[in-house]
Amino acid sequence: MDDKLNVTDITLDGHVEVYRYRYLYFVIMFTVYILIICSNSTIICLVWIHQNLHEPMYVFIAALSLNSVVFSTAMYPKLLIDFLSEKQIISYSTCLLQFFLYYSLGGSEFLLLAAMAYDRYVSICKPLQYPTIMRKATVRVFLSLAWLVPACQIAVVVIMSADMKLCNLTLKGIFCNNSIYNLHCVSSRARSVFGVVALTNIALFPLLFILFTYTRILIISYQSCKNVRKKAAQTCLPHLLVLFSFFCLCAYDVITVRLGSDFPKTVRLIMTLQAVLYHPLFNPIIYGLKMKEISKHLKRLFCQSKVM
Repeated sequence: MDDKLNVTDITLDGHVEVYRYRYLYFVIMFTVYILIICSNSTIICLVWIHQNLHEPMYVFIAALSLNSVVFSTAMYPKLLIDFLSEKQIISYSTCLLQFFLYYSLGGSEFLLLAAMAYDRYVSICKPLQYPTIMRKATVRVFLSLAWLVPACQIAVVVIMSADMKLCNLTLKGIFCNNSIYNLHCVSSRARSVFGVVALTNIALFPLLFILFTYTRILIISYQSCKNVRKKAAQTCLPHLLVLFSFFCLCAYDVITVRLGSDFPKTVRLIMTLQAVLYHPLFNPIIYGLKMKEISKHLKRLFCQSKVM
């Protein structure tokens, strides 16, 4: 196999009738991209500016919004270019970079949600110890681990894939995800094993931890007074909604690629778009509407804008 294949452009074959609806696709995706940037940036700025939002829970929410901004900026420009291009192609090195950003930021999402679950667990189940446990140093450690651990593990997978020869130059998708494994001439057992280990560390373990903490919160809340149950519902429900949304998208990614499910092309496109369309927009909407303090500051912000 000629080594030149590894620098040859890869065709992104996941688009459906892009030549006919290219401008419609572009307008929709560009509008959503602007909404994602503006809404998530607003949440970040509110948490940064207002002193009463300098609590671990709101810091983690701001980190999730920052994650969404970086994730969208990594995915949308290439998608927008593809919609207006005659050919939807990407170099293998750029494909690996997109793969790295897609899964490292996805892993960060799980770990940030796990940190938020732990924060809620300590707040509701151990309120007297909360100031001692959830210190600024602890929050900084959680944030660092949430971004560094997935990045390091996915980087190993990318490095192992970088020198592999390609026998297929057509990717069944609109961006580079696990489908890149189907491009290689031979499968690598070491890479597959490490991929499973990475998936376990940055997705399965955090998910199990989240389910454990919320189960404990549910038990404690049920045994406590009405005020505790109300506090638990107000702060935990938005997190659970975001977790459920993100888990469904991750499950789809694993099912379609890892298990080789043969979905129709249109269905695959619609499902794939969910990862870059509504989920980055879902976070600020849920937290902006459901989190009382953030909602309060948003109302003040928009009221001031109307007055001006």
